[in-house]
Amino acid sequence: MAGHDIIVVGASGGGIEAVERLAAALPRDLEAAAFVAVHRPRRTGGILTKMVARAAGIPAADAVDCEPIRPGRIYLAPPDRHLLVEAGRVRIGTGPRQNHQRPAVDPLFRSAAHAYGARVVGVILTGLLDDGTAGLLAVKAAGGIAVVQDPADAAFRGMPDSALAHVDVDYQVPLAAMGPLIERLTRAPVAQPGAVPSSLPHSLGVEQIEDIERALYAALRALEERAAVWRQMAERARARNPLVAARYDERADECDQNVASLLALLVGRRSPLRA
Repeated sequence: MAGHDIIVVGASGGGIEAVERLAAALPRDLEAAAFVAVHRPRRTGGILTKMVARAAGIPAADAVDCEPIRPGRIYLAPPDRHLLVEAGRVRIGTGPRQNHQRPAVDPLFRSAAHAYGARVVGVILTGLLDDGTAGLLAVKAAGGIAVVQDPADAAFRGMPDSALAHVDVDYQVPLAAMGPLIERLTRAPVAQPGAVPSSLPHSLGVEQIEDIERALYAALRALEERAAVWRQMAERARARNPLVAARYDERADECDQNVASLLALLVGRRSPLRA
C-alpha cells in the first residue's frame, strides 16, 4: 500500500532559510520525493539550490524537464520557471506568472494533486500574500494532507495565515517540528492512493485546460483587486456618508463571494463547462 510519497513545499519571503532548515531535517532514508517552489528572482542564481544541497542529507538539485521522479530526492523549481508534477516525471514550464510569480506555488500543488491524489502532502511555509492557498485547497480536495507552518514561527506570516483562513489544515506546526512530521506522514499508508479525476473534462487537451485556468485565474485576481478597491472606498466614505459606505461594502462582499466560487471551481469541485 503506497504511502504519502509526494511532498510539495511552497514558500516566499524568508523561504530560502526555511527550506534550508526543512531540508536538513529530512531523514536520509526519506521514502518520498520532495518538490519545492520558492519565489526567487533570476538574479539570485543558484543560491537556494546550493544552500539546500549543502544542508540536505539526500540529493537536492534544480529539476530538469521530463526527468523521472525518484524517492529520496529534493527537486527545486529553477529560477523563473514553474515546477510541475506529472505521473512519474517532473515538468519545467515558462507559462505565465501566477500571483505575479514564476516559479509560483499553486501550479506545483495543483499538478501534484491531479497526478497523485491522496498520496500528496502539501506544505506551506513562510511568505507574503496568498500564493499556495488555492494549491493547498486542491491537495485537500484530492484527499491529500495539508501542513502549514505556524504563523507565529514564520518570518512572514501572509502565506500561512491565508492557508489557515481558507483550508481545512491537518497540521499547524513550527518549522522545527516539520521534518519529523513529514517523516511520520511518509510512513503512514494511504487508504486509497492514486490520481484523482481532473477537475476539467478529460476530452480537453492540455493546452485548452491551461488556457481555461489562465482565464479563470485572471478573473480571480481581478475580483480580488476590485474587492480591495471597494473596501478602501468604503473606509474613506464611512465617516461622512455611512449609507454610501454600506453600498461599497456590499459590492466588496459580492466580489469576495465570487472569489470563493472561482476558488472552488479551480480546485475541482465542479467543471467550468457545467457551471
